[in-house]
Amino acid sequence: MTSNGVPRISFIVPVRNDARRLEMCLRSIRRNIGTTATHEIIVVDNGSTDQSAEVARSFGARVLSMPDRVPVAELRNRAARQATGDALAFVDADNEIVSGWVIAAVETLRTPAAGAVGALCLAPIDGTWVQRAYGYMRGRAQGQHETEWLGSGNLVVWRQTFESVHGFDASLQACEDVDFSRKLRAAGKKLISDSRLKSIHHGDPETLAALFASERWRGRDNLRVGLRAPMTSLPSTILPVIDVAMIAAVALGLLATPLAASYGLVAALAALMVISGGVWLRVFRAMVRDRAVRGLAIAQVLAVTCVYDLARAAALISPAPHRSARTDLASAAS
Repeated sequence: MTSNGVPRISFIVPVRNDARRLEMCLRSIRRNIGTTATHEIIVVDNGSTDQSAEVARSFGARVLSMPDRVPVAELRNRAARQATGDALAFVDADNEIVSGWVIAAVETLRTPAAGAVGALCLAPIDGTWVQRAYGYMRGRAQGQHETEWLGSGNLVVWRQTFESVHGFDASLQACEDVDFSRKLRAAGKKLISDSRLKSIHHGDPETLAALFASERWRGRDNLRVGLRAPMTSLPSTILPVIDVAMIAAVALGLLATPLAASYGLVAALAALMVISGGVWLRVFRAMVRDRAVRGLAIAQVLAVTCVYDLARAAALISPAPHRSARTDLASAAS
């Protein structure tokens, strides 16, 4: 604790080759904590070849270099072991937190039985239509309430609580925050969403192609993590499985022999109706949550939701590498 009884917070920021957005992230953190040593910033660098480490040091951050390229869950765990704070604030390098974020986080963390606090990220104000539609689909935090899941890019947790559940599962490439949330709830801790913890996610995919690649990577551990708590994560776990089955049904229906063509066509149409029903349900939910989803925005959310579902289904069959690995491959090819 600090001299005035305020918890000392250790900000943990994982990064790989993202110096430009890291500067934006660290600037927003500095606006919250000032230039004193009351809190600390730890940037854990996953083998960057750009100026990420230099940018981090220019903002007074301690840099932990991890050249062995490990999953982001392990990056966060290693930084947490080096941290000195009473609370750990996990903020991704492509996120920008608003002023007053720390004050709100500390206040909410003091809620009885609170284990972690956070909020859904916001799309960039000047983002592309895909980013805006993705934000509508994701939703936004409303007030303060208990929730089942908090994203690891905008999360604050008591250090003691983090250690009691052994941190993030480092064997996971993605969905580590879903598993971490599950472990906290199993330990009897509350996860609290607080809309005051606003964080703009500049890393939201800018195009439909980028969205497909991103969600094809994010969905790689979805089924594995979902089966650990099947009752609470059933919808997000089962929907990609249903989509794969329905896509297969459409393909088989269209490839049916002439003798069974009529039955195949009926099966294909039925499968398409199931897929479209799930998509439209989420579009309707976005419309209910946000009045801005009207007119052209409906079509945009529809397109984004379709691509999202296809990507999550594809992840079950052929998961994609992380964007940093795709960048490395592209660089090597050129």
